[in-house]
Amino acid sequence: MSSKFESYQKRRLASSYISVVISIALVLFMLGILGLVLLKSTTVSNRVKEKIAVTLFLKDKVSTKQINTFKDALAKEDFTRRVVYTSKAQAAKNYSKEIGEDFLTFLGENPLKNGIDIYLKADFVTPEKMEALETRFLKNAFVADVSYDKPLINLITEHIQRIGFWLFVLSGFLALVAIILINSAIRLTIYSKRFNIKTMQMVGATKSFIRKPFIWQGVKLGLIGAFLALVGMSVVVYYLDFFAPSLGLLKDYMVLAYLVVGILFAAFVITLLSTFFATQRFLNLRTDELYY
Repeated sequence: MSSKFESYQKRRLASSYISVVISIALVLFMLGILGLVLLKSTTVSNRVKEKIAVTLFLKDKVSTKQINTFKDALAKEDFTRRVVYTSKAQAAKNYSKEIGEDFLTFLGENPLKNGIDIYLKADFVTPEKMEALETRFLKNAFVADVSYDKPLINLITEHIQRIGFWLFVLSGFLALVAIILINSAIRLTIYSKRFNIKTMQMVGATKSFIRKPFIWQGVKLGLIGAFLALVGMSVVVYYLDFFAPSLGLLKDYMVLAYLVVGILFAAFVITLLSTFFATQRFLNLRTDELYY
């Protein structure tokens, strides 16, 4: 009879552990998906920003040597990602190709100017910073005019800020839900052992001695759940990279490292704190309160 009861208790305990691991894995998988969206949204927005160019139209009196010196100076600036020079002759060819006819035949002369396209680093593609750069370039003796798409910059900045705000709110909400769900699952497993906790306490075991095996068990369950979540994430990342190779997920080692470390860290911290406070609660209960 005693062996049957013990076997029943072990099966019940194993079932409880499995449910905790599955709960942790699902919650961490959900957080991992959100983390992937957050990290890649930044990457995608940076790619969009870095395709925007500021065009400097140079004065006709600027010599080729001065242009090359100016280009080299621009390439060394902190805000510069790439510099592309287009001569007025090449600009005329490109424009003639676009309109389908040689406009120089009836104009007689080339009205276009030599130009330098500066592709900025993503951090500098904001309305304020680009206006500051425009003011700076207009003061340069070589520059006749500065051109860039101001409405597009304002629109991109506005949308990125709005999306970033709502993603931040959503991530905060899901993180709170994750903590609550994992905490509830761990508390249920410890609740089933509340009489063992009180018995150990009554025979003189210290609170730290009682807490230690529970915390270690909770952390182990959390790490197992994190491993399962990472397996699920790897499948998602693989198929996303297969169907959307432009995102470059499998080659973005930094994002993948952040995801792995983030999920493992979240599993460790949440299960550690949840187990600590759950055991502390039952350690502080009186014996007659264990039945409620």
